[in-house]
Amino acid sequence: LSPAPSLLHSQIAKEVAKLLDMKAQLGGDEGKQKFVLKTPKGTRDFGPKEMAIRERAFKAIISCFKRHGAEVIDTPVFELKETLTGKYGEDSKLIYDLKDQGGELLSLRYDLTVPFARYLAMNKITNIKRYHIAKVYRRDNPAMTRGRYREFYQCDFDIAGQFDPMIPDAECLKIVHEILSDLQLGDFVIKVNDRRILDGMFAVCGVPDSKFRTICSSVDKLDKVPWEEVRSEMVGEKGLSPEAADRIGEYVQLHGGLELIERLLQDPKLSQNKLAKEGLGDMKLLFEYLTLFGITGKISFDLSLARGLDYYTGVIFEAVLLQQENQHVEEPVSVGSVAGGGRYDGLVGMFDPKGRKVPCVGVSIGVERIFSILEQRLEASEEKIRTTETQVLVASAQKKLLEERLKLISELWDAGIKAEMLYKKNPKLLNQLQYCEDTGIPLVAIVGEQELKDGVVKLRIVATREEVNVRRESLVEEIRIRTNQC
Repeated sequence: LSPAPSLLHSQIAKEVAKLLDMKAQLGGDEGKQKFVLKTPKGTRDFGPKEMAIRERAFKAIISCFKRHGAEVIDTPVFELKETLTGKYGEDSKLIYDLKDQGGELLSLRYDLTVPFARYLAMNKITNIKRYHIAKVYRRDNPAMTRGRYREFYQCDFDIAGQFDPMIPDAECLKIVHEILSDLQLGDFVIKVNDRRILDGMFAVCGVPDSKFRTICSSVDKLDKVPWEEVRSEMVGEKGLSPEAADRIGEYVQLHGGLELIERLLQDPKLSQNKLAKEGLGDMKLLFEYLTLFGITGKISFDLSLARGLDYYTGVIFEAVLLQQENQHVEEPVSVGSVAGGGRYDGLVGMFDPKGRKVPCVGVSIGVERIFSILEQRLEASEEKIRTTETQVLVASAQKKLLEERLKLISELWDAGIKAEMLYKKNPKLLNQLQYCEDTGIPLVAIVGEQELKDGVVKLRIVATREEVNVRRESLVEEIRIRTNQC
């Protein structure tokens, strides 16, 4: 006879309990082995050293944006999926879609431009100059060493509003020039083109209207692959006639300045096309303004520049770093594009229920690539980078002075001085001085029994080891003066 079901259950429960007990005694390592300590693909952590480099770069970029009168905004990290759909051409496949978590289909933002256009339409804003620095997400194949990630920062500056042609566009190029010069990344060139010139060129070369955008994204690859490969993609994969491809080839290999614009304005085919003529007219105006800004030496009118995004309508530009010659690094660092942007007059209208257009022009600084260069450069130079901004270490020369150190450091904090102390009751003076050497703290405020009697604090300059007695009431002012000199 088989045992009663309840008896069977209790026997099974006992066996299971025994097995669980044995597993617990063995330490249950299985769970640990399966747990991988890593960041997700295409992302990375930033330690204090990397963050110090980033903050330095952000500071330069933000001060430039503010110098040009920009306000700052922020938008959510995810948008309704439909907000982002159909705005990025062939790159739309790189958008991260989120699982439905409560009745809305959402996607992580792919850039800061589309959220900006949505913000303008939603708030009925027709005139703003703004910057926005935030993380964006792309399901791309990462190339971490070249600063290409799946999660990364963008720094955008945009001018929205109805203005006279090319004045805001010229300012955007001036901003790129200022930032790249300020960050001292080496030699660079800003390539400029116009979507209307491209579309006019496609039309006169015999590209059907329906193929404009897809041929545009082929042309966009010319900075990475040779013309022969781009041509075979156009003809083989995208069904363009070889004759049309060859005609495009004659144009997209041209680059220059004002003289090239003048030459193309006389071009028998291009000058007959309304769009191309408009674009070339504006390009001439742009170069006149850039000449007044004194930056045409770094600007190249380049007919191969296409920028694959669907929303551009006029001027487009991209800043490229030229090959780095660096004696410290065996391999020259070449990271390509470090900024890009253009005019997108139709994007806000896509969101506006009445289709009201707000003309916009903007630039995005590719900070991740810039950080890569700055990090590699610092490693090569072996320059020590400070990760804190501490101005002074409050130290003691004898034992039993913890209370005095706490009183003094509190006075300094309250006065806005950046100060630290060691978290020991009676630290050795040598250890306190060594801490300053290791972390780059420039000053030490030493309290001792004699100093307390005399109402002074001994201020030591770490670099020169010079020591001066400073009246307690003058200490804050003295630290301020000294740190400005350090």
